[in-house]
Amino acid sequence: MARERTTIEVNATRGLEIRPAGEDELGEVLELWRSSRSRYSSTPDSLNALSRLRQRDPGALLVARHDGRVVGTLIAAWDGWRGNMYRLAVAVEHRRRGVGLELVRAGERRLYECGARRVTALVGGEDDDAVALWRAAGFEHDRLVSRFVKNLHAR
Repeated sequence: MARERTTIEVNATRGLEIRPAGEDELGEVLELWRSSRSRYSSTPDSLNALSRLRQRDPGALLVARHDGRVVGTLIAAWDGWRGNMYRLAVAVEHRRRGVGLELVRAGERRLYECGARRVTALVGGEDDDAVALWRAAGFEHDRLVSRFVKNLHAR
């Protein structure tokens, strides 16, 4: 599949570009996830998994680039009914500079354009910094829903 060249957002004053990830950036994305891994993240990822995501939903994996490198990511996925955001990660040296919030805003625009009118964000409940960011972005904690998960393995 051809790389989407459409830039979602550019903050020229800060040199930040946010757009869908290209196939050639997936290694950088995985490295960012490894280096900024939250203790609440329990599922390892691979180039194959990210390639499948790009094939199924080409604009879902957003990257923030600064000075020629990936410094932030967000998956803003559309399943045809709801928007889902997860894997928000920002390089340690770029945190608390608005990169995460700009990624969330770009993800919201993308999902709205896809047809989403409600978005769910997966956030580590004990990660105070992450919780603060999502609250600052206008998200509310839904205390009515309990999340159940299961890792699937080949049988």
